[in-house]
Amino acid sequence: MMKTPFVTKAQVDEMIKKYPTPFHLYDEKGIRENARKLYQAFSWNKGFKEFFAVKATPNPTILRILKEEGCGTDCSSLTELMMSDKLGFTGDEIMFSSNDTPAEEFILAKKLGATINLDDFTHIDFLEKTAGIPEKICCRYNPGGTFSISTTIMDNPGDAKYGMTKDQIIEAYRILKGKGVKRFGMHAFLASNTVTNDYYPVLARTLFEVAVEIKEKTGVKLDFINLSGGVGVPYTPDKEPNDILAIGEGVRKVYEEILVPAGMGDVALYTELGRFMLAPYGHLITTAIHEKHTHKEYIGVDACAVNLMRPAMYGAYHHITVLGKENEPCDHKYDVTGSLCENNDKFAIDRMLPKIDMGDVLAIHDTGAHGFAMGYNYNGKLKSAEVLLCEDGSTKLIRRAETPDDYFATLDGFWDVDLNVK
Repeated sequence: MMKTPFVTKAQVDEMIKKYPTPFHLYDEKGIRENARKLYQAFSWNKGFKEFFAVKATPNPTILRILKEEGCGTDCSSLTELMMSDKLGFTGDEIMFSSNDTPAEEFILAKKLGATINLDDFTHIDFLEKTAGIPEKICCRYNPGGTFSISTTIMDNPGDAKYGMTKDQIIEAYRILKGKGVKRFGMHAFLASNTVTNDYYPVLARTLFEVAVEIKEKTGVKLDFINLSGGVGVPYTPDKEPNDILAIGEGVRKVYEEILVPAGMGDVALYTELGRFMLAPYGHLITTAIHEKHTHKEYIGVDACAVNLMRPAMYGAYHHITVLGKENEPCDHKYDVTGSLCENNDKFAIDRMLPKIDMGDVLAIHDTGAHGFAMGYNYNGKLKSAEVLLCEDGSTKLIRRAETPDDYFATLDGFWDVDLNVK
């Protein structure tokens, strides 16, 4: 089974003349088309809005594209709030979903008019003391136990550090109502990277039923319900991608079954998708620079886990295309490795690929979310550039690669040597 890159070898050969590998490449056309399809899927819900999970791809150019497509931002930190503010996202366009939250982050979120999503019952008192209770607030729900679809266990919310129990969240709404809150929302994230059209509809049923119970017990009628993220992408080529139109229709049926009869047919639905919005529209472009023949066959590339941590951290699969050799037989078994002094710095293990020659360029798929964003500087490695493939076929550098000067910049007063590294 194969995945087709959104870029050709000829295009990448031209890019490499301007941007040395490795670099992350994003497909503007694919990003825009996908966002429009999401909005089409939920067009039946008058207040629907997607709040892109900034943590997945925190690049201003990407956020601007999504803003133009009607998306807001889902922030989880001070700097993500600052980036959203700088880009002109205001008030109801920002969700602030955090946990173990420092006071300064609540203060900025309230100042920006962001919708604060309280992760814990104790945060009510903490928020009131540090920033004050706003007129609009959201609470995060965790039903505990396991989350299943039919007989398949999708994830284990009971082990997750996020959210309140049902008793806690009902009491939270009662208290917040008494403190003058006028607009309420509910949020939950119960499973990660699901590749099934049933996840959102099943999650929606759980949340809609709790929303009706909240109204009955507290008199609080929710203004919005945030389905959060969890709709994933098929990293392996043998899986079918989610059908967002079918997902939207599935949620609509549950909405009309549960919320409409309860007099809650005007509740807005929100999503906080990251992976679904961006992952398939990003490639890590890297060059084969070494080969090694020992107990196994190794191909060493100029990228490493600093550029894409998921395979090293989770053992995650990312498909690899050897550009220009898409139609050649995959008759060579390789471990594709980076240069970190860690044995788990491998993009692929025992992967069947075409014969790779030194200088071949590889496109590692589905890196548009949680790719560059999870980068780090272990071994003194430097983060790569980010490049946008524009709709008209041109390219634009949207983040330059780090330099040694960047790496040493926080050592002011301690590092006075001019390295003259070119």
